[in-house]
Amino acid sequence: MKALLAFAGSRGDAQPGVLLGRELAGRGHQVTMAVSPNLVEFAERHGVSAAPFGIDSDELLRAQRDDRRFRHANPVQRVRAALDLQRRGFAEAARDLLSLTGDNEVLVSGMACEEVAAEAARQHGIPLAAMHFFPIRPNRSVAVLAMPGGSHLPGPVNRLGWKALTTARAWALAPEIAALRDDAGTVANSPGSGEVPAYTAIQAYDPALFPGLADELGAVPFTGFPVVTDGGVGIGGELGEWLIEGAAPVYAGFGSMPVTDPVATEAMVREACRRLGLRLLLVGPRFRGRIGGDLAVVDQVDHRAVLPLCAAAVHHGGAGTTAAALRAGVPSVICSVQADQPYWGRQVEALGLGATAPFSRLSANRLERLLIRATEPGVVLRAAAHGARFRDDGVQRAADVIESLVPDPESSPAGAVDRVSTMIGGMR
Repeated sequence: MKALLAFAGSRGDAQPGVLLGRELAGRGHQVTMAVSPNLVEFAERHGVSAAPFGIDSDELLRAQRDDRRFRHANPVQRVRAALDLQRRGFAEAARDLLSLTGDNEVLVSGMACEEVAAEAARQHGIPLAAMHFFPIRPNRSVAVLAMPGGSHLPGPVNRLGWKALTTARAWALAPEIAALRDDAGTVANSPGSGEVPAYTAIQAYDPALFPGLADELGAVPFTGFPVVTDGGVGIGGELGEWLIEGAAPVYAGFGSMPVTDPVATEAMVREACRRLGLRLLLVGPRFRGRIGGDLAVVDQVDHRAVLPLCAAAVHHGGAGTTAAALRAGVPSVICSVQADQPYWGRQVEALGLGATAPFSRLSANRLERLLIRATEPGVVLRAAAHGARFRDDGVQRAADVIESLVPDPESSPAGAVDRVSTMIGGMR
């Protein structure tokens, strides 16, 4: 099977594609990964053949950082900002992806570029599998407003809200898609260029985090979070010694999010931890690295090795980091910035697995209160219990779904159906 994996966005958006690409390649398939130009080296360093598509993800993050509408109190303004960001770089991404699709037999996309991938799959007449790292399909079970009071909305209102967001996103990209089809000319009118031959929305998260959702969505494959299962880099050297010589620290890291004032952010987190008598492990390339006393500052860590040694995890709420904290069995303090992060924050808080607040509204006082709530005995016990039952075979299960879209000519079609049917029921 020849598979093209298109994962636009930051490193956190690309990592699930890298894990999936390695799994598929290990099964003997020919895999090419399309990522933002600044992440090609990241993908290839992890053993996946990669090609650039679209524009630099750091440029998109800077654009979001500089657009004040993302921090506007009016949710309509925030939605408009998000739709404008969706349009940025669409033409470049579409052009690149169409040229890469070639003779691939299946196209797999992340959430950030699903519309581009759908158009490429349509024009080339191949199946599309979209990996959803958060429930965005219209549903009644997940509050459409990630804010206080959102959980009290009636189910039908939530479903209408999610449907409206889907419609708005399609409307925002409609001119770009129409222009792309006009440019494609005869390709767009070829026999294999009608609808996408087969579309599968892989739900790459744990449905238990959203009670009632799996039953509502029906025959949709839930694979669980795509997480690292190999040994990783582990812990060693000075950081390893620091971790074991004292009490469990608070982990704080914000992934690829644009921390505009690293000095002020560090001071805020340090002050909140100092008041509570907690050590701090601060992670990120924007902070000045050093280790000593109650503070360790490093560029990056192996989440699988480090987070189980921490008292709590303060982070931005990306799906990958949220999964890492859930897997480690530690409470989260989610300081959301954008996209699905506020939803993860609200859901983690609602399930009693942590606390949340927007990053833009953080202060030492507020972070101190959030840490107190997140480290209450009941929250700690619930987080540990969730970690104990966390499934780490999400990548393998997603690969099974993708293989079923392009059955091996030598295998039984019924066998592929049976594998997917087992998967649909297995996570419920």
